[in-house]
Amino acid sequence: MRPHHASLEQAVADILSGIEGPLRVATPLGLGKPNRLLNTLFDACAVEGGRPLQLYTALSLDPPKGGSLLERRFLGPLVERLYGDDYPRLHYVDALKRDALPAHIDVEEFYFQSGAMLGSSQAQRRYASLNYTYVAGALADRGVNCVLQRVAAHAGDLRLSLSCNTDLTTDTLAAIKRAGLPRPLMIAEIDPALPWLGGSALVDDGFFDIVVRPDAPHAKLFALPRQPVGDIDHAIGLYASTLVKDGGSLQIGIGALADALSHALVLRHTDNATYREVLRALDPDIEHHPLVQRWGGLAPFEQGLYGCSEMINEGFRVLSERGVLKRKVIDDLPLMRRVVDGDATAEDFERLARDGNTLRGAFYLGSPDFYDWLRGMDAQASRDIDMRPISEVNALSRDSEALERLQRREGRFFNTCMMASLLGAATSDGLEDGRVVSGVGGQYNFVAMAHELDDGRSALMLRANRESQGKVSGNILWDYGYTTIPRHLRDIYITEYGIADVRGLTDEDVIKAMCSLADARDHEALVTTAKNNGKLASDFIAPDNWRGNTVATLTQRLAPFRADGSLPDYPLGSDFTDVEMRLVTALGKLKAATATPMGKLRTIATALFAGTSDTDHEAMARMGLDAPSGFSERLYARLLGWALRSERR
Repeated sequence: MRPHHASLEQAVADILSGIEGPLRVATPLGLGKPNRLLNTLFDACAVEGGRPLQLYTALSLDPPKGGSLLERRFLGPLVERLYGDDYPRLHYVDALKRDALPAHIDVEEFYFQSGAMLGSSQAQRRYASLNYTYVAGALADRGVNCVLQRVAAHAGDLRLSLSCNTDLTTDTLAAIKRAGLPRPLMIAEIDPALPWLGGSALVDDGFFDIVVRPDAPHAKLFALPRQPVGDIDHAIGLYASTLVKDGGSLQIGIGALADALSHALVLRHTDNATYREVLRALDPDIEHHPLVQRWGGLAPFEQGLYGCSEMINEGFRVLSERGVLKRKVIDDLPLMRRVVDGDATAEDFERLARDGNTLRGAFYLGSPDFYDWLRGMDAQASRDIDMRPISEVNALSRDSEALERLQRREGRFFNTCMMASLLGAATSDGLEDGRVVSGVGGQYNFVAMAHELDDGRSALMLRANRESQGKVSGNILWDYGYTTIPRHLRDIYITEYGIADVRGLTDEDVIKAMCSLADARDHEALVTTAKNNGKLASDFIAPDNWRGNTVATLTQRLAPFRADGSLPDYPLGSDFTDVEMRLVTALGKLKAATATPMGKLRTIATALFAGTSDTDHEAMARMGLDAPSGFSERLYARLLGWALRSERR
């Protein structure tokens, strides 16, 4: 019988006594980390003279704290509501952010919470750039001797569910076995809040050597606050949705652009007339676009889509609930071949309906509503989802490639990048100075898979511009000193100004296509640089229609659909109250207005002289500024009041 502990301290004592020498511990990315157990182990090792600890992981989630007074006051109640006051923040994350890890403790990550570790030298030095599918082999190379994982339990079932993280555990054990190394000590922490998922997520009794059932209180699961979706995001999502073929397969990333794409697919399916009207407002000729005609479509989904994505998120929940995600697959090559060839029998479809999957993933992360959706599924809906190892999601398997090609027919892979070069390379996870923002993760896997599949396409989505420190810069550049996706893997790019097919094109044609996606303000410099470098003919003249690539034009085109609710700010639901939604917009405007020293002075002067009339008292009260005391609070109250009034104009 495997030992069961309620005591985290006893479990750590067993780990320390069961492993000689340095601890080489692997723990899942994201939600699968057993935070309380990790903190107990870290604290035991962090003391002077403690056991050397090497921790291998990724996506170490940390609730936001906020810097300025306004940020702290806005985030305080929100963090309390989403995470509770007993959320176990990871102690090693706090140490990393202060560059305060003890010398005998090392933390190595292959993916960061976006932007969280830009200021940490210790984290940046110990970042490992790995494709997701290569991580298991790297862990075997490092000689991992302990695995800690959060799991779900179900009354009356001795098996445990890996639930949120089937991504690397079994792949890592297989890699360790192939290397001829001893099996690591396996420890599970049961979290009663974690949704129970069956199928491939289940492991037999005895899979784990030690199981910990900590006493209450049990903290809430980490929640990702859903982001607002603006005009630019909606435009990108709408364009992307035209590339999805009915009866095909779908992979999406995370963030506002993925949310916008999910909403556009739902709109296409449930209100096709409005969907087409919005698209015509963006591009009157969209239905004749070569990519749309060959690779996509505008009609509702009769056959539906099959989802196969490393991360299952909010978008897949909505696509499932609204009837878009309904094409089923099964691990039976002859049956899948009959389905594709149109020769399937009634018995085949009956088996598909009963045992097939509409969605496969390797980890999940989302909002409280998302977790409630997983917990509330009936038996059939639960069988529709199957959590798999990353080797079965992010790559075509050597042993079952023929089957997976049939399952993933018409695969469309949508991911986000930060910048793209005029020659077709993408920057998605790092900066020119070498600092890592997030990580490669599975992006390269899916881009490469799109090229491997005869009917697959990869689309990288990006905003044409970004604003930082009060300055607007283009995201389509001649070149950038950091590359995530090399230009020989270029495929499809999408910005708010359209779609460009750059797969297999010559450099000259790639440059023209990429320029067509850039903001009008950037065209002259891009074209001039390309000419100076001999990549465009000296007599090339930018087409007149490029001049329409402006945010003002885009906003005007989408305004009616924003006003009538067809393109809402929070299409997948919101974690904010109505008051907080107003504050999000106002605080964003205030942050942009004060991004530079001159802008800050100008905004402060404007706010001070504007007075306090017509102020949103409910919003001011939410921020504790309805009765400000002292100069600092009165100044912040004036600034916030100015931002709230500006948004109502």
